[in-house]
Amino acid sequence: MLPVKTIEWIGDAETGAARIIDQTLLPAELRYLDISDAPAMWEAISLLRVRGAPAIGIAAGFGLYLGVRHSPATNFAEFKTDVDQTAAYLASSRPTAVNLFWALNRLQAQVMDNAAQDVDTLKALLLQQAIHMIDEDNAVCMKLGEYGAALIKDGDSWLTHCNAGGLATAQWGTALAAFYVANNAGKRIHVFADETRPLLQGARLTAWELHHAGIPVTVISDNMAASVMAQGKVQGVIVGTDRVAANGDFANKIGTLGVAILAKEFGIPFYVSAPISSIDMSLASGDLIPIEERKAIEITNGFGKRTVPEGVAVYNPAFDVTPHKYVTGGFITERGIVKAPKEL
Repeated sequence: MLPVKTIEWIGDAETGAARIIDQTLLPAELRYLDISDAPAMWEAISLLRVRGAPAIGIAAGFGLYLGVRHSPATNFAEFKTDVDQTAAYLASSRPTAVNLFWALNRLQAQVMDNAAQDVDTLKALLLQQAIHMIDEDNAVCMKLGEYGAALIKDGDSWLTHCNAGGLATAQWGTALAAFYVANNAGKRIHVFADETRPLLQGARLTAWELHHAGIPVTVISDNMAASVMAQGKVQGVIVGTDRVAANGDFANKIGTLGVAILAKEFGIPFYVSAPISSIDMSLASGDLIPIEERKAIEITNGFGKRTVPEGVAVYNPAFDVTPHKYVTGGFITERGIVKAPKEL
């Protein structure tokens, strides 16, 4: 069974919409949302209705088009102003995933490269580019899956943290693509999925999509990873990332650092699967990666019930940075597996 489509364009250019899965409702409900303007896309990205670095990038591309498709601009200068303002607005939705900015910069560059075209043509080019990002993402993720699957032996159990699957991309995923390709090749595989607190993207999303695809998956709470590794139940770890610095430090969902340290302690290879677009060579190290801090209510009132006393302080960073030394396996990219970004 193929992974579900996370994001796609529905309808024509004038009245169509970007259709996404509302991931805040999974696994209880599979509901699609049709996004038809930039504020709705900003809200969808900010509230994690759409999430995962590659998917956020594609969503931002559609959001930019939606923000300017009814622009009254009559010349290039006016239209470029609208594009730049919409891009800046969408860029404020989340700070950590570099793909968000990569996609917006890419569409802005396309406008600049076609300055001689009329406004209607520029609008059409923006939509074409956003749609093309889906095809491009699918091709990249399949390459990640092929390289990753080659590492997995028949009968292996691997662990993953958070969700770097089809729900984090257009369809196939980055880290989970390895499991899809291995499974399609007939390998008997099993996946341990960390719950990934506080929003449980592993329990709600990774487990949902792997189960949907017929791949055996076992959910464990985040603090069980050490025991599972100590018992010899894990042969490898693979995660995604929202941004990789030039030196190989990388940001991923909070809790990844602990998993990486544990994997090194137990001699288990640790891999990061990511498209090259997630590598930010402008940042020398992970210390420079901006880390999003989210609202306390995600911890104090997880899924509707208060579990923290009133008045108690809460620290809720959405990501942590794992130093390069813990990436013992390497980085799985569409160009192959490398030990550090500088090898690409």
